[in-house]
Amino acid sequence: MLTPVPLLIVPLALYNIMVFLMPGTEWTTVLTTVDMMSGAQWTITLAEGFIVLSLFFLFFEILKSTRITSRSIIDHMLSMLVFAAGLAEFLLVRPAGNSVFAILLCIMLLDVVAGFSVSIRVAQRDFSVDPRVQQ
Repeated sequence: MLTPVPLLIVPLALYNIMVFLMPGTEWTTVLTTVDMMSGAQWTITLAEGFIVLSLFFLFFEILKSTRITSRSIIDHMLSMLVFAAGLAEFLLVRPAGNSVFAILLCIMLLDVVAGFSVSIRVAQRDFSVDPRVQQ
């Protein structure tokens, strides 16, 4: 189920599809309004929904980083590559120069840092030295 393909490539692809193939789409478009019990109205915009979707993918990426397999190194390298591509797009492509993409980029960076950190921590837990063995 969880493949070595970085899942955050999905929000990156969705962003690019929305920006380049649907150029009239505004991030401030209201997706829904929820009437709260307090009487307040909670308005959810396209940007907020996109960020929540990206966080959902980040959750599964962090779950993937807890595995110790030979594929996990490839997964971390691919996550770094996705982050580098996102950073290049943020710096060089005009439609990517906004807060929505900046938050997506932060999510990608968090994936890279958390992936390596969790993997190192799990690997330390798996590594044990028998004190009875003398050299």
